[in-house]
Amino acid sequence: MNRETITSAQNPKIKALAALQEKSRTRRKEGLFVVEGRREVERCLAAGFRMKTLFVCPQILGEDVLEEISCKIGDSCLMIEVPAFLYEKIAYRGGTEGIIAEVVWKEMHLEDLKVGERPLVVVLESVEKPGNLGAVLRSADAAGADAVIVCDPLTDLFNPNLIRSSTGTIFSRQVVATTSEDAIKWLKDNGIKIYTAQLQDSSLYYDTDMKGGTAIVMGTEATGLSDIWRKAADAHIRIPMLGQADSLNVSVSAAILLFEAVRQRSRA
Repeated sequence: MNRETITSAQNPKIKALAALQEKSRTRRKEGLFVVEGRREVERCLAAGFRMKTLFVCPQILGEDVLEEISCKIGDSCLMIEVPAFLYEKIAYRGGTEGIIAEVVWKEMHLEDLKVGERPLVVVLESVEKPGNLGAVLRSADAAGADAVIVCDPLTDLFNPNLIRSSTGTIFSRQVVATTSEDAIKWLKDNGIKIYTAQLQDSSLYYDTDMKGGTAIVMGTEATGLSDIWRKAADAHIRIPMLGQADSLNVSVSAAILLFEAVRQRSRA
């Protein structure tokens, strides 16, 4: 692995890293995205992504960990060592991790998805906040969901905030960005029941059979799901709201519904 040392925030490689962190347009143009943190980098590597550049602070990361990760990455990656003061400027999380990677972008498509005999799929329509998407991915990973389909996304899937809030589980699940129309067709072609989370004309979620192929579909808190999903649904489901609030955060709703499916399947 080639190595070099950078000590100035004005270095072009440091500026290029900052642009990738901040701008979706730059990420798409360069075909790169940024992963920060040892756990996230290791999960990214395990998923088969290729590292282009690794920014490390040995003082923070530790030489033993650095050697271990270097062995996993191989020789095709450039390693740039930076001092602690510079790392704290380029990292989202300050001096707590000591490792940031520029990773080669690769996308999965619906036709690439591999699902089991009774798929459990999460579908999100037009969810904008990266933190919410990341939190849903954590729940999907914890529940062992086969895939997460993000329809008509308002943020790219490799937003650093999304990766961070998912704790790298975006790499442990199959995640696809597509249109609602194509997602509906894929679900129906694969015999997966569509259950839309909505307040209107709906049944309680625990009265819905989720033991077979199941897609749990959720929209934004502000506008809910579009009509195309409501019409395509095999059932409309809701979580009972016993207080004054009429909705939950999408990530909380996802966790409740996913683990209801897990509960039902454990008894099947």
